[in-house]
Amino acid sequence: MKVIAFARKEQGSGASRRLRNAGQTPGIIYGGTSAPVNISLDHNALYHALKKETFHSSILDMEIDGKAEKVLLRDFQMHAFKQLVLHADFQRVDAKQKIHVKVPLHFINAEISPAVKLSAGIISHVMTDLDVTCLPKDLPEFVEIDLANLEVGNSIHLSDIALPKGVTAVAHGGQDNPTIATASIPAGKVEAEASAAAAPAADTEKK
Repeated sequence: MKVIAFARKEQGSGASRRLRNAGQTPGIIYGGTSAPVNISLDHNALYHALKKETFHSSILDMEIDGKAEKVLLRDFQMHAFKQLVLHADFQRVDAKQKIHVKVPLHFINAEISPAVKLSAGIISHVMTDLDVTCLPKDLPEFVEIDLANLEVGNSIHLSDIALPKGVTAVAHGGQDNPTIATASIPAGKVEAEASAAAAPAADTEKK
């Protein structure tokens, strides 16, 4: 994905305010062997790009005054109540250095899983993205989670999925094999079934 930016020399809150009033968003590019560069981006283009999942987890082609660089979006700040992007941070990418990125999870085949199709259960997505490390060339846009065989009472863990070649999951909080999705019967349905089962027994006792 290509992003157009312009180097900016003026800094400070006053300069940033003037940029925003002119329909621009201030930002910065950092990392690598080069010094950080203050940039400005077209606000509307950035605002709409931020709505795209791939913008957050893909290597971006950043063009600054005609010079291209590979970058990752690392952070952005939004106004508390306005649809306004206040600032964006990008990190340079070195093709030979591994990067650490959050990659979205795409869940498929929930509707044909035994949990849903046979038991009318619900599937809960415990995780919606996954921290991974890899070389830039190996970065996937997303990781697919196939729910086709998930049954009620069971879960899918990290060890159950096949990550793309060259991609390694990053463990957090001592969890080497975190839960990604679970399948269960809705509480209301369990109570209804229990009441239905109890009714015949109650009638039998009365007789």
